[in-house]
Amino acid sequence: MSPAAKDLGELAEDISTCRACARLVAWREAAPEHPRSIGDPTRYWARPVPGFGDVKAELLVVGLAPAAHGANRTGRMFTGDRSGDFLFAAMHRAGLANQAESSSLGDGLKLERTFVTAAVRCAPPDNQPTNDERASCAQFLVRELAILGHVRVVLALGAFAYEALFRDGHLRLAGGTRRPKFAHGLELAATTSVGEVTLVTSYHPSQRNVFTGLLTPAMFDEVLERAIAHLESAKSS
Repeated sequence: MSPAAKDLGELAEDISTCRACARLVAWREAAPEHPRSIGDPTRYWARPVPGFGDVKAELLVVGLAPAAHGANRTGRMFTGDRSGDFLFAAMHRAGLANQAESSSLGDGLKLERTFVTAAVRCAPPDNQPTNDERASCAQFLVRELAILGHVRVVLALGAFAYEALFRDGHLRLAGGTRRPKFAHGLELAATTSVGEVTLVTSYHPSQRNVFTGLLTPAMFDEVLERAIAHLESAKSS
């Protein structure tokens, strides 16, 4: 096992045992009894969810938080819900995932060059974490960035992830540039604690955004293509 894999394993253990936010603990643990719960309630993960992916990842994908009946059920980010279906199908088309499906921990999904994580690790009520809950989780993303020393592109999915990356000090814009308002398709030069990166943004692949057409597969494919182009540019420079 590589040092990075060992460090990520230790971090995953620390994340999955966190009980810092009482509101989130209560919500994530109550989800299996909700009328919308899926399958056997005893099979819910119902804990904070670690990030996952390639230990040598060059692309870091940052979402909002686990879905109550998605990652909070399966124990893997973006796995077992419509958002994940959209995300991993697109990543498969882009050559960043070995398959398009994401149903469970044991489904064989593997990511290439990519690590998927979130600003908040517990499923929040109404998908709306508080600022204090976001700040409490910030330590975990700090540690992920320190371990994933090959990251050259950060993809923020949605305004919440975009704001969290700056508010919690994970990213700073190069040259002291003022941060623009979130929009789909931004590309910004930034720095992290471990080096320079390009920040790329997309609307979150939520069921609402996809069903209303705010985010289409073609739009997201284009964002991933641009992210990969930045990775190739970073390797050649």
